[in-house]
Amino acid sequence: MVFIYGYINYEGDRDFFQHLFRAHTFERYQLIGFPETWIPGYPWFVWLAAPAWGLQFIPQYHGNSMAVDSDEMRTLCEAAKKGGIYVLIGFSEKAGGSRYMAQALIGPEGQILYTRRKLKPTHVERTMFGDGDGSDFRVAETPLGNIGSLNCWKHLQPLSRMAMYTMHEEIHVAGWPSFCLYRDMAYALGTEVNIDGASMMYAVEGGCYVLASVAVTGQDCFDMLCDTPDKAQLLNPRTGEPGGGYSMIFGPDGRKLVDPIPEDQEGILYAELDPAMIAIAKAAADPVGHYARPDVVRLLINRTKRSVVHETCDESHESMGEGVDTSASSSGVDDQQP
Repeated sequence: MVFIYGYINYEGDRDFFQHLFRAHTFERYQLIGFPETWIPGYPWFVWLAAPAWGLQFIPQYHGNSMAVDSDEMRTLCEAAKKGGIYVLIGFSEKAGGSRYMAQALIGPEGQILYTRRKLKPTHVERTMFGDGDGSDFRVAETPLGNIGSLNCWKHLQPLSRMAMYTMHEEIHVAGWPSFCLYRDMAYALGTEVNIDGASMMYAVEGGCYVLASVAVTGQDCFDMLCDTPDKAQLLNPRTGEPGGGYSMIFGPDGRKLVDPIPEDQEGILYAELDPAMIAIAKAAADPVGHYARPDVVRLLINRTKRSVVHETCDESHESMGEGVDTSASSSGVDDQQP
């Protein structure tokens, strides 16, 4: 899935998903994946100048971010139900005054199968977004196969990949932003490393299909953020214009199943996923089965959902008839209480 980045206004785009999912019906495809923080768009302003300059965009970005329990999410669920398809959406999750780089898998009945947060935002993303936790390694069992997802450079974290493989993923949706920022200035941020490298290796290493969904940075983003020629050159050093798209679908053997769309164009890539190819790949190398050596190396995962508040009740005071209000205590990130 390739789409032009725009800062979405829900009132103006409420019908977009309805049209998209109806126009391409169940007979055409059964699963569609969207890029990282596609709603409301990736916050490129954090990479273009000092934090003080970027603060002007925070109110709009936060306001257009999406809460899990919201009318906007329900609109997506309704659209998925009408289209009869699975939808993996990347979005900026709004939770109180904080934001998280999130993904949600919606089923063909309009049900949310899971939501997850990016475990650790990358570099300056941490000025915008909070951390996820071990509960955010999620895979859903579906008639299509076991579907999971990660965002961006979590595909470069060996332990995060292994955590996903332990849940026997068969279809993985890799959410990426566009790849025009700092192009040719920072090779590690390009498609060569992240799509042809990391996404392809995820498919081979995990023995699964990988749908790498990449956005295109559109003209509206340049118009909004690039108030100087220098910023336009940072956002796309090659041309100073929209681009950065490079979505791809990989088979479990690492081969490309489609041809890429031109980097400045939006569109949809289609591929048929044959489960037999997964069985063949896993016959050679199952990273959490016959090809593993847990007696030598193992992974420790803390799947506890983190909370900063734990409510307690002082029973000794209650037994004496003294009413006591519920108290709250803060906990650290390693707190193991439920």
